[in-house]
Amino acid sequence: MPLLAVGTSHQTAPLEIREKLAIPANDYAPAIQALRALPGVEEAAVLSTCNRTEIYGIVLPENERCVLEWLRDSGGLDDAESEQYLYHRRNEQAVRHMFNVASGLDSLVLGEPQIMGQLKDAWQQAQAAGGAGKLLDRLFQHAFATGKAVRHQTGINEHPVSVAYITMVLARQIFGSLKDKNVLMIGAGEMIELCGRHLYEQGVAGLMIANRSPEKAEQLAAEFGASGHGLDELGEVLPRADILVSSTASPVPIIGPERIQKALQARKRAPMFLVDIAVPRDIDPEVSRLKDVYVYTIDDLQQVADENIAERHRAAEVAGETVEQSVDEFMRWLHGARAAKFLQRLRKHATESSHELTERALRQLQSGKDPEQVVRQLAHTLTNKILHLPSTRLRQAAESQEYQILKAADWLFNDEGGKDTEPKP
Repeated sequence: MPLLAVGTSHQTAPLEIREKLAIPANDYAPAIQALRALPGVEEAAVLSTCNRTEIYGIVLPENERCVLEWLRDSGGLDDAESEQYLYHRRNEQAVRHMFNVASGLDSLVLGEPQIMGQLKDAWQQAQAAGGAGKLLDRLFQHAFATGKAVRHQTGINEHPVSVAYITMVLARQIFGSLKDKNVLMIGAGEMIELCGRHLYEQGVAGLMIANRSPEKAEQLAAEFGASGHGLDELGEVLPRADILVSSTASPVPIIGPERIQKALQARKRAPMFLVDIAVPRDIDPEVSRLKDVYVYTIDDLQQVADENIAERHRAAEVAGETVEQSVDEFMRWLHGARAAKFLQRLRKHATESSHELTERALRQLQSGKDPEQVVRQLAHTLTNKILHLPSTRLRQAAESQEYQILKAADWLFNDEGGKDTEPKP
């Protein structure tokens, strides 16, 4: 029973296609149940994020197309879109894909850790919906272990690559803990919101948001338990700010050296960390000449981000080796599990035959038949019964020239290792 991974991601499809195929988390269970109802689908799990929608399953080879068609139809794609944007991976390729996903190596932001939590949620929902059996459960557990090993061994997610996150990291490098620091944020756009969220999660002592529109400032401030202010209040709030992040649409600087100098005097020269992520700049370049002031522009932050991206790519090369080792280990287990099924079937057939013939032999002995004759007949009959089906199949393979089957049988039953006995056409 082969492993299957079917889906799409930012690697293969634009946003409008990913939106069509997205499966909300609260729809995982009905999706899994619908997949399990398809012919030949033994196990199924769904993973859907803003950057990917994927189905992992244990599916009979002749029914794999059904899974692809189900995903295509659920998103309303036509055949051309399905062919262009959906991928279909089997067995070892499917395993490698999942391990790369778990390790953050297939993410839009290389090495990002959020995918691990999303993958764990997919596994838990598959279990709850009855979609994850022995094979998928083992696959997910191995993926979690691989992702953890990659992050531990390479530190791939220790190099921040977003401007908002880098702002928080640099602030910690300058001040250490941020729990006794006050932050002033000027603006109310997306970058200010992201920076505010990162700093808020660090538990800063106070958060102030200033904007040309006090109403917008207060609206955003309410999300973080912050205070909102108009730009006319900068002279009052600036001396209280250990950290300043500014991102407005002003065509000229709104923070000049005189304003910062006054703030420093009021702070008794306590240092200030200023981050200007506006274009054009909000903070006059002359401010960087002042003592006790650390000024970073968007270009400074982007340089750090580029360096960290390079570090992540170097870590990804090392991570690839870890993933390959994990893929090999899992495939060995999978092949062993498949062999175990065949062995169980073989042992069951032999045990049933042995039990049936033993009971017959015991009845013959109780009726007074010659013990030697009974034992010889038991051995002969048992041998014939166990070998009947394999013998028939081998003759059929020979007649239809299926030499791979004959080669496997030769290797299996030749105690000399099959030397010089390989069946040839």
